[in-house]
Amino acid sequence: MKRALYKNLLDWKSSPTRKPLLLKGARQVGKSYLLDDFGKNEFPKFHVFNFEQDKSLSPVFETDLNPDKILTDLSVHKGERINSQSDLVIFDEIQACPRALTSLKYFYESMPEQAICCAGSLLGVSLSSESFPVGKVEFQNLFPMNFAEFLEALNEELLIEVLELALEEGTISEIAHRKLWECLKEYYVTGGMPQIVYEYILIRENRLEAMNNARKIQKELVEGYYRDFAKHSGKTNSMHIVSVFEDVPMQLSNNVEGSVNRYRFKGVIPGKKGYSDLNGPINWLEKAGLILKVKICNKAELPLESFCKNNLFKLYFFDIGLLGCMLDLPVEAIIAQDYGITKGYFAENFTAQEFVSAGVSKLYAWKERNSEIEFLRMIKGKIVPVEVKSGNRTQAKSMRQYNTKYAPHSAIMISGKTLNCDEEKVIKNYPLYLAGSI
Repeated sequence: MKRALYKNLLDWKSSPTRKPLLLKGARQVGKSYLLDDFGKNEFPKFHVFNFEQDKSLSPVFETDLNPDKILTDLSVHKGERINSQSDLVIFDEIQACPRALTSLKYFYESMPEQAICCAGSLLGVSLSSESFPVGKVEFQNLFPMNFAEFLEALNEELLIEVLELALEEGTISEIAHRKLWECLKEYYVTGGMPQIVYEYILIRENRLEAMNNARKIQKELVEGYYRDFAKHSGKTNSMHIVSVFEDVPMQLSNNVEGSVNRYRFKGVIPGKKGYSDLNGPINWLEKAGLILKVKICNKAELPLESFCKNNLFKLYFFDIGLLGCMLDLPVEAIIAQDYGITKGYFAENFTAQEFVSAGVSKLYAWKERNSEIEFLRMIKGKIVPVEVKSGNRTQAKSMRQYNTKYAPHSAIMISGKTLNCDEEKVIKNYPLYLAGSI
């Protein structure tokens, strides 16, 4: 399955100032697959060394970090010579060998011609006990497949062309809109974890069977995350992390109407009730890439960070499919959009994912008195309010109050309605499936 990040890897390969590349992301988002595909397609030979699977690799880095010696030892280990002028070396699960992470500095300084790509979990890399090669490594982040990548995986090439044309013209036909909406509901079920999307496509002709099979794999994946918590954090901490991990979907689903509320700390962990008590587990999950934090601003002025408090934020899940799995929502209910009047949180969660996948590094919301806007985006140096609705009802009292107070040049409404980007109007209407293209 094609990933949008592949183009970034091609740019990295051809860069005259290329550094070792570290691909970061949550567990099972497709890091290893992407690098293997890149090596197979773009290099005469590529050599994969997985530090989690092969513990005998670690001694190569223990005594000497000289790149020549490391490449010689790795060549001997694999039984074939690594050509530093033409081959790609892939260090997979690099967080399992912190000294290999440190060695990237010496490859950059002494052997820049050697193409090295590394894959590592966000958490494992950030917790490394070794000195990090600051300034000697290029970073790329890989997230679950976004909706555009999902369409490509479905071989919906015509729909992709329609979307590209729609963005140019500012409008889209009703028949294309309905088709895209149906695909979006499929994505709501599968989410963007590559293995799940792949398994879904194999038997997609029988939609219900494919969706139920996807849910089964999602449950297995969640169990894998629980094992990771204990592996990286110890028994007591992992229990707290599990409590927060399970609570985020529950708090999202409790939003009966309006925007998702700020995250509440009370009742999540027995005996803990404040920000200071839960800050550790929340930061842990955020570093692991498993939750998305949206800071709440009390003013829509620059710099936005100055108008946020540390204990005021919203939390979303990192994958919409796993969100439905954690809430045990029947796939039939999701497809029918029939899971109570609370499905607005699904639309918001999806939008947050699409923004992050599109490269938005920090997410903000706005709340003053009784008015709130789901997201604030920095676009061309200006603050743009973004309100999100799950369906076609787009009454926007908060948006009107925001526009009256701040008079933005542009404002965005994301909903179930079709595309309408009239340049003469302040409010531009985007359908949910185009959230990542804003």
